[in-house]
Amino acid sequence: MRLFTGIDLPDEIRGRLRLLIERLKPAARVNWSSVENLHVTTKFIGEWPDPRVEELTQALGEMAPAPGIRIAVEGLGWFPNPRSPRVFWAGIKADPALAELARSTDRTCARLGAPVETRPYSPHLTLARIKEPAPLDRLREAIAALGETSFGEFRADRFHLYQSRLTGSGSVYTRLASFPLGVS
Repeated sequence: MRLFTGIDLPDEIRGRLRLLIERLKPAARVNWSSVENLHVTTKFIGEWPDPRVEELTQALGEMAPAPGIRIAVEGLGWFPNPRSPRVFWAGIKADPALAELARSTDRTCARLGAPVETRPYSPHLTLARIKEPAPLDRLREAIAALGETSFGEFRADRFHLYQSRLTGSGSVYTRLASFPLGVS
């Protein structure tokens, strides 16, 4: 099964992002993300054997508790670059504790045999994927007309282990376990 760890968004921020996507959707034919699936990934684990999920869950639960993390969702951008984008994203600005949680989760998973992340941690919310070249001028104009691109902030008090199942209509995420973060 495909697994990842992540932090959920509060409903108010999901609502603002839903309005954003509804406003931008007519401007480009790209693969828009389901707002219900938006989350801050802390570790993409990848394929994991079903019989070892309990072992992974226990190891994640035994990690030293990270402090609660202040997270702001603001800014919009493109990966890998604006000229030939593959992903349209909303930015994440957070306490250093978010990057530390990602590193700690990576180390814990690596001890159990998961691949170590080699890229720098770059938290974001994937709003759309661009699988094939598409005209994006109208989308760029709609983004430029937005003005404010701050969608709110919150304090994360837990992170979750999720299963990701790929279907013909997109990914379906199932929460398998939750892990509290400390208070700070």
